[in-house]
Amino acid sequence: MTKPFLLAAAGVLLLGNVALAAPADSKAPVAAAAKPTPADAKAFVQRVNDDLKKLYTDAARADWVKSTYITEDTEILTADAAEKVMVYTAKAIKEATQFDGLTLDADTDRAIHLLKISADLPAPNDAAKTAELAKIASQMTSLYGKGKYCRAWKPSDLEEAKAALATATAASVAAPEDAGLKAAVGQADAARLEAATGLAKKAPHCRDLEQLTNVMSSSRNYDALLDAWNGWHTISPEIQPLFQKYVSLANEGSVNLGFADTGALWKSRYDMTPAQFEAEMERLWGQVKPLYEDLHCYVRAKLAARYEGKVKNSGPIPAHLLGNMWAQEWANVYPLIEPYPGEGSLDVTAALKAKGVDEAKVAHMGEDFFVNLGLKRLPETFWTRSMLTKPRDREVVCHASAWDVTYANDVRIKMCIQVDEDNLITVHHELGHIYYYQYYNDKPVLFQQGAHDGFHEAIGDAVALSVNPTYLNQLGILKDVPNNEKALINLQMKDALDKVAFLPFGYLMDKWRWDVFNGKTKSSEYNKSWWNLRKKYQGIEPASARPVNAFDPGAKYHIPANVPYARYFLARILQFQFHKAMCDAAGYKGPLHSCSVAGNKAAGKKLSDMLAMGASKPWPEALQKLTGGTQMDAAPLLDYFAPLQKWLKEQNKSQKCGW
Repeated sequence: MTKPFLLAAAGVLLLGNVALAAPADSKAPVAAAAKPTPADAKAFVQRVNDDLKKLYTDAARADWVKSTYITEDTEILTADAAEKVMVYTAKAIKEATQFDGLTLDADTDRAIHLLKISADLPAPNDAAKTAELAKIASQMTSLYGKGKYCRAWKPSDLEEAKAALATATAASVAAPEDAGLKAAVGQADAARLEAATGLAKKAPHCRDLEQLTNVMSSSRNYDALLDAWNGWHTISPEIQPLFQKYVSLANEGSVNLGFADTGALWKSRYDMTPAQFEAEMERLWGQVKPLYEDLHCYVRAKLAARYEGKVKNSGPIPAHLLGNMWAQEWANVYPLIEPYPGEGSLDVTAALKAKGVDEAKVAHMGEDFFVNLGLKRLPETFWTRSMLTKPRDREVVCHASAWDVTYANDVRIKMCIQVDEDNLITVHHELGHIYYYQYYNDKPVLFQQGAHDGFHEAIGDAVALSVNPTYLNQLGILKDVPNNEKALINLQMKDALDKVAFLPFGYLMDKWRWDVFNGKTKSSEYNKSWWNLRKKYQGIEPASARPVNAFDPGAKYHIPANVPYARYFLARILQFQFHKAMCDAAGYKGPLHSCSVAGNKAAGKKLSDMLAMGASKPWPEALQKLTGGTQMDAAPLLDYFAPLQKWLKEQNKSQKCGW
């Protein structure tokens, strides 16, 4: 997740470069003379950069407080700040058109181009509608952040909690959140757990997304998984009426800026036309589709064997059985489908806990990796201002996100860190954003963003590819790292369940919204279209028959939070290109999947040189700076997973793949 306003990545309100009327002390863009000159354009860009820096900072401060302290008041403050950005940005974009046709210097021309495509949530011309849009955007993210699934207690809930407590006690760790009892019990001991039985008769059993996610990730009980999946999807019908109005208002703002609709605006950000970008996405999907289909075929067969009679060894996979609320990443079902059980088993989570690693140490491990590449340390304010753990006293948005609140190195992350392998990787991902911010923060605000948004998401993930067993062994986290073909296949399967399984989901999220924005998908067809795309691209079907009022897209954060999603698909492609380039810079000659650039200053120099460019040049130039090429390409990803794909094809010979 990148910072919310300029980059609109994956967290917070993410209204993009948007918000209210310019403050009284700002220098609002003033129309140039009747015959504007290149000098006028240059001065205009300077004024806009100055004003946006203040507006973005005010909006980011408000959004930070709202995301870390959700109340009605903080929602209002965020909406007000966002409205100001929207109004100002829309006005600036319109005034920028007066310089069309002028021959401008490269930086001024680039800045005006970026301004025109900057608004994730463009403001309508009508002030009242702009205020309404800002309010709706804030309300949608708050409804999501406060979402809970409540129902009557079942005897099985308490029995499962007791079993989990016994396991936790044996392992000398705290009782899991997914029991839904921690608040009632206070301390994780059997006596208090028994006392909670009485409480259960008086109050409903309520669980938030974090608790339901823990069920999805750890339970193997079909009914418990179904209950958690169905339960979370009850929070989104309330969002749909707001979403429908948001689509209408956002489209009105996009048309005012000269775009066909909001989807066309989003697709215009990649130094190509919207039609060219759609074709580019389809081309990249075509490269990786065969690998995904091989993985899907193998996983489905294993799940059919595990849930005999409930999962067919043909057709789509039920969405609740893949270890993730949205079936977007499947790593949590690895124990069910491990190719060679016990062979080279690497329990990073257990190893971290055995070493006494706490939440802050997980974050420090991420910083150390970047520093050892030769990059600068994080400022001390990062550690005093970040939210690294979930507060016990208030509602927050736990979705991990990275911020530069002042666009001047006030960097921080917002994350409810847990000590496990997934969070270790997530920290490296978020710090990838942070280091991007640090290296381009000397540039004007309009250049303080990734070469394109996929770059921003790919940096940390590319670095995390080097946080492999060999590296963790060097740190002393893992003791024995096996080196044989069976262990390799197990490790690659684990990685593919995350990185390859995600690809179609990353692609279809915006495909769904593009059709919503352009009117092809009507509001009455939102859910039907959603599941048609999920079946077509993912081979996934809903866990149960969907209610008439279901709005399942709204149960995924990035939909109510107005976060464009193509960046994540592109990042899964680019991270392997970046990884290969850094491995090449390090002089590595072996298989790509074995490379770690940990501690290599030459690789770090290649990376930091690209980071420092920000968005000052078109993305092909930034790509060339690091990789030597100018085209996005999935070949390095396929190279990385070549051993696994060969193995999958052998395993699937007796299967009827596809859906």
